[in-house]
Amino acid sequence: MTLTELLPTIRQLSAIEKRELIRILMEEEDMSDEEVWSDKLEATTDAQWDSLAEIVRQEIAAGDITV
Repeated sequence: MTLTELLPTIRQLSAIEKRELIRILMEEEDMSDEEVWSDKLEATTDAQWDSLAEIVRQEIAAGDITV
């Protein structure tokens, strides 16, 4: 079902029901983003982490980053 097909039904919802629908949709979106990041982090290899750490060390040594 498309959004266009759902609009007549959504329009019939009360303001409270619409807010609840928005809350649920936003929660789902947050979960999707969180799952994407979690998947990306889990897929990062030790070699990639080591490479990133080396880049950060070099930037700290060059004074580009302070800790």
